[in-house]
Amino acid sequence: QVQLSQSGGGLVQPGGSLRLSCAASGGFFSFAVMSWYRQAPGNQRELVAEITHLPATTYADSVKGRFTISKDNDKNTLYLQMNSLKPEDTAVYYCAARLILGTDVYWGQGTQVTVSS
Repeated sequence: QVQLSQSGGGLVQPGGSLRLSCAASGGFFSFAVMSWYRQAPGNQRELVAEITHLPATTYADSVKGRFTISKDNDKNTLYLQMNSLKPEDTAVYYCAARLILGTDVYWGQGTQVTVSS
């Protein structure tokens, strides 16, 4: 069973920081590519960051140098550390999992991040 439970969203002022968490259950964590997506109203869902089982990381150009994706395999938890937040970072953030050699993507429930003064 693939289950992703998110936490850590909220309201923050520009320049502030938030840390998102995504707790995984189902025994798949070490065999998955994990990622963070975000979607603002009226926009397409976009990939923010991704971490593989190796692990190797990938970031969208818009967040490079500000966001850090990481994971704790012992805790089966994915993180997104977001620093120097900007209003344009405002969106619903989703964690996602794809099994190695698989094609199906499993989604967390999403959490709102609002950057505003």
